[in-house]
Amino acid sequence: MSSISHYTFMKHALALAALGRCTVSPNPMVGCVIVQNNKVVGEGFHQKAGEAHAEIIALQKAGKKARGSVLYVTLEPCCHYGKTSPCVNALIEAGIQKIIVACLDPNPLVSGGGVRLLRAAGIVVEVGLCEVEAIALNEIFFHYMQYRRPFVICKWAMSLDGKTIVNKGDDKKISGVAAQKSTHQLREQVDAILIGANTARDDNPTLTARKIPGNTLCEKQPIRIVLCGARSLLPTLNLLDSHHQLKTILVTTEKNKSIFQSLQSDYVELLVVAEKNNTVSILDLLTVLAEKEITSLLVEGGMTTHQLFLKENCVNKTRVTVSPIMIGVAESKKKVTVKTLSSMDSDFCFLIDNEAVYV
Repeated sequence: MSSISHYTFMKHALALAALGRCTVSPNPMVGCVIVQNNKVVGEGFHQKAGEAHAEIIALQKAGKKARGSVLYVTLEPCCHYGKTSPCVNALIEAGIQKIIVACLDPNPLVSGGGVRLLRAAGIVVEVGLCEVEAIALNEIFFHYMQYRRPFVICKWAMSLDGKTIVNKGDDKKISGVAAQKSTHQLREQVDAILIGANTARDDNPTLTARKIPGNTLCEKQPIRIVLCGARSLLPTLNLLDSHHQLKTILVTTEKNKSIFQSLQSDYVELLVVAEKNNTVSILDLLTVLAEKEITSLLVEGGMTTHQLFLKENCVNKTRVTVSPIMIGVAESKKKVTVKTLSSMDSDFCFLIDNEAVYV
């Protein structure tokens, strides 16, 4: 089989893997394609943590046609017992002739062990086809395995003159509908969203992932996290409402925990972490969140909250929406001078992240 064909089948496996983006955490996204005589006889992707792995689904679809076939998989097959049995055993029993692996699994329970067992069983194994793409696809999982803390994404919207808000309490959006749709897609993909207490009080957000347009809730919802200071929060805030039965974590220090104890409920957890510079220790918080298998964290708070993460050098990616408007200088604390705020519903904006700029 030509290298072009190998590449085509692996790209297909990568596309399959991406279908699990919103549902597999804390597991990685994995896709698998089984080929016999240059034709796909079975394929699959990991759909949800605790459920069948991509290789098992592909083997089930291929049936007896799997014997003597070539299997393409985006991540090294597992060789340990977890919530499911090792994929390596099933691949050996199925009589796979050759396995092409995009990249090794960074999980120390695997980390090359799967490849060694497959080769010991007489299966030809090649590693490295589309490796860069495979690692990029699972950047969150690779970071989580290497550092044992969540992959942090800081996101904010701003005007051309660098303003991130119009006026305190103003519900006008700096970004347009297209950018808001992108935000909700990102929310659906991460494990948790974090804001500061001031944002919780001033904006009273729900921090849900919604389908735009339509505003209906997505099936998968992130955990909501609030960094709390020394002032209490009103129990009527949307983040503390149990209507949608969504989990909220209030993060505080030992010194301030008594302020928030009365807010605990079936859906509101009080999390006490170490203190640093009269606020919560961000690094300690990330360590504790990792222990809860939170692998990704979207920071949506104000600039004060963003700075806490940036100062600790723990931001992995930024997502900045720049809208083509000028908010201007305020005449007072409550009023701005620019009269073109009605243009803020414009969809013409830049989405800036570590990889590209979109218009």
